Amino acid sequence: MYFINLHTHTFEHPDSVWAVCNQYPHEFQVNSAYYSIGIHPWNIDENRIESDLKIIKQKLSNNKCIALGECGLDKKIKTELTTQIRVFEAQLELVKQTTKPIIIHCVSAFDELIASKKKIGLTNTFIIHGFSKNIQVATQLLKQDCYLSFGKHLLHNPKVANVFTSIPTEKIFLETDSSTQNIEEVYIFAAKCKNISVEQLKAIVWNNFQTVFNTAK
Repeated sequence: MYFINLHTHTFEHPDSVWAVCNQYPHEFQVNSAYYSIGIHPWNIDENRIESDLKIIKQKLSNNKCIALGECGLDKKIKTELTTQIRVFEAQLELVKQTTKPIIIHCVSAFDELIASKKKIGLTNTFIIHGFSKNIQVATQLLKQDCYLSFGKHLLHNPKVANVFTSIPTEKIFLETDSSTQNIEEVYIFAAKCKNISVEQLKAIVWNNFQTVFNTAK
């Protein structure tokens, strides 16, 4: 059974790890790994939006591309939220033509995030990566059939650990993102939170992965 790493910026992994590697269209790296691709709100460039969207559309048709993202909304950056929403919804329109999930970056914009999902009429699964919010936000997202992916905040923030402990196991993923911790460390800590073995947790996350991605190595 593999350790599923739902979101990472690293392309090299042990054989025990099945990773979804993050790619950006403007700096796409050719490799054999399975990947997601999207315009991160931090990377929005008006001079590049159309070319980035063309690349995303092309890559979404590739079997190695198993998700859109990371993409989303962030109220703590300088880029106007209206611009972010326009770019985000343009990407949702592209992935709507597939069954592939979306790996989401969201900071202080969860209401707008769900509003865009409803506006586009999207049935593709949202996965909120790097979840670090409270149980109220988690509950709001779970009601919208979102999945929550936990990483460094789980290990370093007891409040996030409490949220992780309380939410259903069938809605969780684990990740490293760009942190220095390896995915095994995340699983060991997460298993303790859930009071189960690492092998049990690996099986749970693997089943979630199969449900959402319908993909096997």
